[in-house]
Amino acid sequence: MPRSLCESGSAGRNAPVGRPAPGASGGYPRGVFEATSIVFYLQFALWIILLVLKAFALGDAVMRPADAFPAVDKQTKPLWLILTGLALLIHLIPQFWSPISLLNIAGTIAAAVYVVGVRPAVREIGGSRGGRGGGPSGGW
Repeated sequence: MPRSLCESGSAGRNAPVGRPAPGASGGYPRGVFEATSIVFYLQFALWIILLVLKAFALGDAVMRPADAFPAVDKQTKPLWLILTGLALLIHLIPQFWSPISLLNIAGTIAAAVYVVGVRPAVREIGGSRGGRGGGPSGGW
């Protein structure tokens, strides 16, 4: 029987690679567990932040008037609804949970382009509440 790369224990037993030998104080070294938990919490925080960004972009695109988008040469409202809606949908699919997956990055870019570039231009044309206000004071 071939010998394992990792020998431990006083009886010379072979332990599978990656596992502690029987009777050894087991598990990962302390620093490894802490580093992986920190990475997990950082990814989770990033996931929440990107979820809020994509939900905000979709909600804002829904509230803006459709004629304001072509008026400022920023594509059409249905296109931005599809882009931000798909970005949010892909973000919520468990298979693409990682905020650094390729489709998640593409959705984040689409939502960021909407929030940074499209929203300010459309907001000037359509007002701050989607053009629903009845007067200069906002409608109420």
